[in-house]
Amino acid sequence: MPPVQAPPSQQLPAVQKLRVRFAKRGRLRFTSHRDFQRAFERAVRRAELPVAFSHGFSPHPKISYAGAAPTGAASEAEYLEISLTHERDADQVRAALDEALPPGLDVLEVVVAGPGALAERLEASEWQIALPGADPEAAAVAVRTFLEQDEILVERMTKRGLRSFDCRAAVLRLTVASEPGPVAACAILQVVLRHGTPAVRPDDVLAGVLEVATLPVTGPALLTRLAQGPLTTDTGTVEDPLARDRDANQATATGQADPRQTHTAEGDAAAPSVP
Repeated sequence: MPPVQAPPSQQLPAVQKLRVRFAKRGRLRFTSHRDFQRAFERAVRRAELPVAFSHGFSPHPKISYAGAAPTGAASEAEYLEISLTHERDADQVRAALDEALPPGLDVLEVVVAGPGALAERLEASEWQIALPGADPEAAAVAVRTFLEQDEILVERMTKRGLRSFDCRAAVLRLTVASEPGPVAACAILQVVLRHGTPAVRPDDVLAGVLEVATLPVTGPALLTRLAQGPLTTDTGTVEDPLARDRDANQATATGQADPRQTHTAEGDAAAPSVP
């Protein structure tokens, strides 16, 4: 078996790139991005994956994270890329990583990366906002009031200090869900947000709703990302970002791959994480 982490003098080139979808659930939604990075690198070692390393004086594992959810938010659609020095079966990698990570950090899918950059596909996210104690009818009125506005300024503390920005422009769709929520007696908002700069988060949208309407809430909102990927503008639908990779892998397996669409593990890199 090849070494899990080769010393800098014996670094091997990356020959395979895998894309991973994972979830943050339950109490693990409070895991910071930095904490998850450490947990995932430990899981890679436990799973004995031949991860590739960068070059230089302080080599680090070639793992790229894209569009990370804010601390405190649950998610069913987090993504990362990992480069390996030896090819591995994607399903076996998924099982090994999922077993090595604690419950609540769950690896849902692993695919071999096809052509194109993953980061460019993450154009929007769909979120669920559960509001304990809120009346669904009152929430519907608040949503209508929000959508009638052309601009809604909210404030958020960032690394550069208090920042004011418009939270309305990024909202492509905002509705009150009819299905039961994760907690009793609550209203459920579903929102599709376009990714951009500054990045508008679901808690910013909630702050905007409460800015323009009265909506009593008895507890902290529960935020869950349901999807993240390419955006269909006409319908405000967020598509699966790994669909192209599955199609490319299927074409390769059946001998129908386009020889002009080659992909190496040294190619596309994911975007830096959202702070």
